[in-house]
Amino acid sequence: MNTPSSGAATEEPSGSGRRRLRLADRLTVGLATGGWVGLMPTAPGTFGALWGLPLAWLVERAAGAQWPLQLAMIVVLLLASVPVCTAAAALLGGKKDPGAIVLDEIASMPIVFLGVPLDRWGVVLLGFALHRLFDISKPPPARQLERLPAGWGIMADDVAAGLYACVALHLVAATGVFGG
Repeated sequence: MNTPSSGAATEEPSGSGRRRLRLADRLTVGLATGGWVGLMPTAPGTFGALWGLPLAWLVERAAGAQWPLQLAMIVVLLLASVPVCTAAAALLGGKKDPGAIVLDEIASMPIVFLGVPLDRWGVVLLGFALHRLFDISKPPPARQLERLPAGWGIMADDVAAGLYACVALHLVAATGVFGG
């Protein structure tokens, strides 16, 4: 028999049939939903992606202008996010890519700004908008990447969106529109 102290899921006393999640499961769902932002009824992906902006800033500040170090940090972040998304998807009912999971948007946002200084609001706003555009429209092969199993499929289309947005942001920056 599972007791609350054993760490396993238990039935709620109300007899509703709903399970209380273990602390580790609640933390997993909390992380995957961006602090439960993903449970918002409207535009959870967009609101979740906002959490990616401070993360992108932290990556840039930690790595400085050294884009290889930024890339290494991003890869570690993305790889760490895959099992979290896999576990959260199972805990949230087993759907392939539950809309409540926004860790994919959060963790892929730093890709957009790889090698682009986050020193101007125009850069930040355009990068955010481009990421959302490519994440929502899912140009090939982003849509096909969703077919990958479990957390890989949850993450891969957002990685593609981040890469598309990064290229587009670099092209815009090359025009000199942001100055300096």
